[in-house]
Amino acid sequence: MTSELSKTFDPASIEARWYRHWEDNGLFRPERPDAQPFTIVNPPPNVTGSLHIGHALDNTLQDIVIRYERLRGKDALWVVGTDHAGIATQMVVERQLEERQDKRTNYSREDFVKKVWEWKEESGGTITTQLRRLGCSMDWSREQFTMDPHFSDAVLKVFVDLYNDKLIYRDKRLVNWDPKLKTAISDLEVETQDIPGQFWHFKYPLADGIKLDDGRDYIEVATTRPETMLADMAVAVHPDDDRYKSVVGKEVILPITGRKVPIVADEHADPELGSGAVKITPGHDFNDFEVGKRAGIAAGDMLNMLDAEANVCQTADGLVPEEYLGLHRFKRDGVDGARELVIQRLKEQGFLIPHVTKTKKGEEVELDSEPRTIATPFGDRGGVVIEPWLTDQWYVDAEKLAQAPMQAVRDGDIEIIPQSWEKTFFHWMENIQPWCISRQLWWGHRIPAWFGPDGEVFVAETEQQAIDLALQHYNAEAGRSLTVEVLEAASVKHGNKEIGWVGEARDTSDTPSPSNTVILRRDSDVLDTWFSSGLWPFATLGWPDENAPLYQKHYPNDLLISGFDILFFWDARMAMQGMHFTGKAPWKRLYLHGLVRAADGSKMSKSKGNVVDPLGLIDQYGADALRFFMAAMESQGRDIKMDDERVKGYRNFATKLWNATRFCQANGITASTTLEAPAAGHAVNKWIIGEVTETLAKLDTAMADLRFDAAANIIYHFTWDTFCDWYIELIKGNFDEETKAVAGWVLDQILVMLHPFMPFVTEELWGAQGDRANYPLITAKWPDFDAGVDADAKAEVEWLIGLTGAVRGAKNELGIPPGQKLDAYCEAPSALAADAIARNAAAIERLARISTIHTSTAPEGAAMQIGAGTDTLVIPLEGLIDIDAEKARLTKALEASTKEVKSLEGRLGNANFVERAKPEAVEKAKADHAHHGAEVERLTAALERLG
Repeated sequence: MTSELSKTFDPASIEARWYRHWEDNGLFRPERPDAQPFTIVNPPPNVTGSLHIGHALDNTLQDIVIRYERLRGKDALWVVGTDHAGIATQMVVERQLEERQDKRTNYSREDFVKKVWEWKEESGGTITTQLRRLGCSMDWSREQFTMDPHFSDAVLKVFVDLYNDKLIYRDKRLVNWDPKLKTAISDLEVETQDIPGQFWHFKYPLADGIKLDDGRDYIEVATTRPETMLADMAVAVHPDDDRYKSVVGKEVILPITGRKVPIVADEHADPELGSGAVKITPGHDFNDFEVGKRAGIAAGDMLNMLDAEANVCQTADGLVPEEYLGLHRFKRDGVDGARELVIQRLKEQGFLIPHVTKTKKGEEVELDSEPRTIATPFGDRGGVVIEPWLTDQWYVDAEKLAQAPMQAVRDGDIEIIPQSWEKTFFHWMENIQPWCISRQLWWGHRIPAWFGPDGEVFVAETEQQAIDLALQHYNAEAGRSLTVEVLEAASVKHGNKEIGWVGEARDTSDTPSPSNTVILRRDSDVLDTWFSSGLWPFATLGWPDENAPLYQKHYPNDLLISGFDILFFWDARMAMQGMHFTGKAPWKRLYLHGLVRAADGSKMSKSKGNVVDPLGLIDQYGADALRFFMAAMESQGRDIKMDDERVKGYRNFATKLWNATRFCQANGITASTTLEAPAAGHAVNKWIIGEVTETLAKLDTAMADLRFDAAANIIYHFTWDTFCDWYIELIKGNFDEETKAVAGWVLDQILVMLHPFMPFVTEELWGAQGDRANYPLITAKWPDFDAGVDADAKAEVEWLIGLTGAVRGAKNELGIPPGQKLDAYCEAPSALAADAIARNAAAIERLARISTIHTSTAPEGAAMQIGAGTDTLVIPLEGLIDIDAEKARLTKALEASTKEVKSLEGRLGNANFVERAKPEAVEKAKADHAHHGAEVERLTAALERLG
């Protein structure tokens, strides 16, 4: 029994209701123990996050796939959860404390972490509510969190096992250091910005009276960071640079510090850039770090001149003058920093080489520096310039772990889609660097390592296990029975400051202990959140218990969908961890989608003010319209340009289907009672059944290939064009029992095929078409029938559609009113035409507005010719239009469009225009050229019709 639909389609009135029904009734993972599993995991959003347009794309694509596979009868599981987001979450809670004139260090670590958990329970997970609004059919009953106890246990096991396998180690290397947050951060959290800066040139005097071949007693170096000269350890020149070959291996004396440093030959120095000589500060520059290593400087010997807050501290050799100690690296709050003081002293001492430039009047002037635009790294959360900083951190030997995933891609065990990303994947994996996994935070997975007084490290999953390891070590070493005591302690000092938490922390180096007691310090750092989220495909399923039912059935996952921008930060690391610990690739296919960009193609950013709120689009157009837009625009390997008009257009598409269903209800067309296609005798019904067959085949192919744009367009055109525009028009006035049964069945197939893309409106229409409360659309059966295609019926209906379309187009070209009835002549109709005319006279008159098709010769006089299949119909025009006036009008319009085409061709053929004009101007020229080209073809055809 149908339920009457309202006259207007209102997404807001149905979306919340249907989502609540699905979730409350446990329909997001129907229990199908005997069915083939299908599993995907969502890239866990930050617990602090809100739904942005990238999330909307990523999760829409996943939901389309999971709903499709669920309809196909699989035991479809979409694992959902959130990431604890160490830095982001700690910042949120610290910000709240600051608003109350409070701060983190007023609490013990344990008490602060409790506050974070309280925030998580009260305010965290906003994004999960927003994902529901998008229609994501995730299995919320199994929602995960990366700090859940079972997940944390898995993280600890992975760390300990990797350490015991010598794949995790502690090392002194450069990291991206955020002086505001006082922690190392990943490359993903670094944003490079082009900012105005300066380029300074200095003299570094040669030692021991040495001179260059040109007589100079100094080497000229240039830098954008003069303050770092306080920690310079070398000057590099290219090995083939003849200017410096005589001094390679000699030394320069650094101004200010007086430090003698060697001149080394290294290809890093570019002879064509500046003087060709480069100052080397291995403790504060990633390139210099590598040069320093090649020059034989051990990481432990590299000089560090900054503390955790980027204030100057004393270097290991004690050569930094006292007036610099404590200064910030840059000018801050109006107070000069180390940079300004270095420049001032070098200028006073005659070591600054001025930059000579000319004024607009042609006069030469000397400036202290050369203006430059400098690519500068900023922390995306701290908002300050990132400092390359030499610290002791924990690292993963990513090079060894990368081998198995690369082989899996080569062997086809992991399929990367689009395949074009394989080259990028291999390039990165083959050149992978050690992965820094420690962070100087309180919120996160605490690194399970304890330090002994002699520097020995004990890594274990529990404190008791660490104590047992320490007892074994020290008892064996001492030859006597000792006890072990564990104390919390601040982190190892960096520079002249401790960066670890304070609270109840104690520095055990000054803590006396009984001779028979060994004191261990627990490492205060936590793990990078990418480390824990790398376990997502298997730890969420019960691993390390390999007998866990979910793990047994749903690992490996079938598919991972993610943005290409986290291919290395998350996807590759999941592959590395998954293959190392389970021996299997974590998923069979990896689909990488592009970014959603602003309408002009630029990247969205808050600073540009062009960020699009997906929730605002849902409020305005409905979730279904936004989802369909995302799918229709997702073309493999390309970014998506945001287009509100397209979203609006898909809202109109949903309305079209709504109105078509109302029309069906008004004519007694209800839900189908059969999965198989009903018996059909009328050609139009045979035709539409065949069209469903062909549409289904094309849709299944597109989904198998993950061609979301193709799949969306296939169901769109079948629904709008084939069903709504043609089939409904063709059956009007002929609603016999056969036609009602076929129409009801076709509408059901549309609702099922469209459901993965537009779940809300399809579920509403499904329920309205008949009483099937125990058979909701979300768990319906994907179309599976053997109807075939009736070739004769297809040919007949397509002839009729072709005739109607041609007549309507010709009328529009010639300005004949659409409702004007015409006579046509087809002197020698084909057998197909004869049968179509005989059986569809009423439809031809109603749709094409042709009263009669004569099978005789057309009368003399002006006429237009219309093609339908292989047949040509002649339609007299005498008395319908002023032939001469129409010819004149068309000729004038044709001349204007032809002129525009030639003009635009000249402009687009001009390389200066294409290369120098604004991109939007070039795109407009191309669009105008296409428009006028089409007009030329249309107007030429219209003139030919008039003879």
